[in-house]
Amino acid sequence: QWIDSGNRTCPITKLPLSENPSLIPNHALRSLISNFAHVSPKESSRPRTQQEHSQSQSQALISTLISRSSSNASKLESLSRLVRLTKRDSSIRRKVTESGAVRAALDCVDSGNQVLQEKSLSLLLNLSLEDDNKVGLVADGVIRRIVAVLRVGSPDCKAIAATLLTSLAVVEVNKATIGSYPDAISALVYLLRVGNDRERKESATALYALCSFMDN
Repeated sequence: QWIDSGNRTCPITKLPLSENPSLIPNHALRSLISNFAHVSPKESSRPRTQQEHSQSQSQALISTLISRSSSNASKLESLSRLVRLTKRDSSIRRKVTESGAVRAALDCVDSGNQVLQEKSLSLLLNLSLEDDNKVGLVADGVIRRIVAVLRVGSPDCKAIAATLLTSLAVVEVNKATIGSYPDAISALVYLLRVGNDRERKESATALYALCSFMDN
């Protein structure tokens, strides 16, 4: 639509485009957008008191998640509710990240408990929707966990892990980091060969995103 309207500059950088620009569809970003549940106008205009309630609720859930004395059942309940809250609220995503809950979520990925693993991966995926979190998650060691899950996780966990890689690969520097990590790309290729429909779709999307970086 931008081109058809007669524009000959990049809508982001304002730099001039070539006479006949070669346009490449960003399937990875399109997939992330289609998987994201947008907040309805009614929800976004909710009273501030309800927003404050969500913030207070999230703090209690975070405290339970990061507490060493919490049982797996308590952590699972906290993860499930945080997944719902962070899916629709950017401010809560930032709050979870700043609270140190990422480390607790990564520990749950390492726990070997498939239910905890799935919920913690879903939480990390929601947190990765914030551009400021994408590099930080990689620095915190999320790639190692993702690759391990791609190899031995449950089908649902593998699919979420592949989607998480796609989200992280939106940032250019992460494409290089992921591609250079041992077994990251080979694990996706293996999933593309032997996975179920959902696993193959998500691994193909992740590979597409990663391979826009030439070295990959």
